[in-house]
Order: sequence, then structure tokens, then C-alpha cells
Amino acid sequence: MKVCIYGAGAIGGYLGVELAQVEGVEVSLIARGSHLAAIRENGLKLEIGEEEHVAKVRATDDPTELGPQDYVIVALKTHQAWEVADQMVPLLGDETAVVTCQNGVPWWYFHGVDNAYRNLRLNTVDPDDRQWDLIGPGRAIGCVVYPATEITAPGVIKHTYGNKFAIGEPDGSISERCQRLSEVLEKAGFKAPVLPNIRDEIWLKLWGNLCFNPISALTRATLDVVATDPGTRALSRNMMEEAQRIGARLGVHFRVDVERRINGAAKVGAHRTSMLQDLEKGRQLEIDALLTAVQEMGRLVDLQTPHIDSVLALVQQLGRTQGLYPVFPEEAGSPESLAVD
Repeated sequence: MKVCIYGAGAIGGYLGVELAQVEGVEVSLIARGSHLAAIRENGLKLEIGEEEHVAKVRATDDPTELGPQDYVIVALKTHQAWEVADQMVPLLGDETAVVTCQNGVPWWYFHGVDNAYRNLRLNTVDPDDRQWDLIGPGRAIGCVVYPATEITAPGVIKHTYGNKFAIGEPDGSISERCQRLSEVLEKAGFKAPVLPNIRDEIWLKLWGNLCFNPISALTRATLDVVATDPGTRALSRNMMEEAQRIGARLGVHFRVDVERRINGAAKVGAHRTSMLQDLEKGRQLEIDALLTAVQEMGRLVDLQTPHIDSVLALVQQLGRTQGLYPVFPEEAGSPESLAVD
């Protein structure tokens, strides 16, 4: 089995090191800069608990060197995956599956659904239908990522907690390609259930991200504070209730209630959300897949989202004043928009 990890950062690197230990799996990594140089020289190191795992695998910044793969696991942020969609094409054979490990609403969301929105495109996460056309929704396998990892130095990944990667087909089938991928992931030490409705899992994680991430970025507060302070907890609840109504109208089932979801976030402790970390490090803010897409879906099903709209406007303004938003080009498709930073 040939598996390419496109984006060997914190999550992609974690996957790559562990998959490289599985017999019969040929792993390659797409990385860049000092991280790529360190991987080439010393291998990719994973610090997990008291152990260190080092994988000596092929790493490159040029996908044309690798050829068609069985699976391409995309571990980039939404806007980064959009930018490099054309560069993924050399990795795609007739049967290649593309596993989307992004947070938020995926670009293929309405592929395979059995309702009036079947094959509708979401402009907020895939301007100009770039991924839809270049990759094709039929290749997509959904993936919801639960581990927490970080790059501590070039070529070094630290694992903090979690090992679950839930996967599923957009059409809800339990396909052979999902089962094969699940088996390999489990051999690598991950929990990888194949779910009959991956959208339920996507929304369960999105439900928290769409409120906790922007509120923490706006207030600089950690997750435990956002989830327990009366004001920000109430705001989070209102945003989540708006999102739940949208999801329910689209056929999503929420297996926990709002209060339980917020309480679960509070128990995580003094965690700095990914958006807060990006803000502090001057990295582009992943707003559209977490918030703007939910607003777009609300308009589709004719539901108002006043709390989501207000927080979205504030965090977009924050991003603009810091030069960290928008992450998609104002004029999608321009040559400058396709460069990878």
C-alpha cells in the first residue's frame, strides 16, 4: 500500500511515523523548509509518552517525484489544501483515495447526500470549485482528527493526547477502501472506526470549534475559561444552538446535548485553541471552514444565525487588522493566489 502524507506537520507527521512501522505500507511525506531538511537528514522523530519513534521515509516538496498513490492523506489546513490542489494531481491514479483531515466543513460536504443539496458546492471552503474539479469528490474519504500534537523542532513531533481518526465515505457506505485504511491505521496503533455517517462526527467536533476557537482568539482566554465564564459560556451555547438547528435541517444527528459538549470542553483544561495559537504565532486564521461555511449553510436552509454572524464579523475584523485574513484570495484563481507560502 502506497500512502502519501501531504503536509507532514504535527498531525501528518504523527500519522507518518506510526504508519511507517506497518509492514507492507510504503509511506512518503510532503513537507517543506527546515522541517523537510531535518527529516531528510535525521528522519522524522515522534515523541510519544516516554518513547521516541524515528521513521526514515522518503520526504520531498515535489509530488511529481512520487507518482500515483493508493491513499493521499491531506493534513494541511483548509486554505493550504485549496492552494496546493493542482500539485496533488501527480499523486492521483484511477483508484487513489484522498483522505481529508481538515477541521471544519470539508469541500466535498454535499457529495453523496440524498437530499435537495446533492453535489452543491460551498464557495466559502472551495472557491472556484478548485478541489472539486482538480481532485474530484468521488476520491474523498472524510476524517475527523482527535489527537493533539505539535512540532517542537524541525523534524520533531510531540504527541500530547489522543489517537482516534474516525473515517467515513461521503455516501455513508462501508467501502472496501475505508475498511483497508482502517485496518492499516489500527495496525499502526490508532483507533480508526469506519462510520456510516461521517457528517455527524464532523459536526460534533465542528460544534465546539465554531465557538471556542474564535471566542478564545478574540479574548485570548484558554478553553477552560471560555467554557466556564458565564458570559462566554452563554455566547458559546447560543452559537452552538444556531449551528445545531442548521445541522438538524441537513439531517445531522447530535449524539450529545449542548451542555454536555461545553462541559466536555471545560474538562480539557487550560488549552489554547488552534486559532488562538495561530494568532499568537502570526499564522493565517482558519475562520472560513469553522464559521463562514456554517453561516453559508444557514443561508441555504433559510435559518438566521445572529450570534454566529456577530462573532464571525469580529474575528474576521481581527484577522484583517493583523494581516491574517482572508486566507483565500479576494480574487480566487489569480496566479498569486496559487503560491504556497
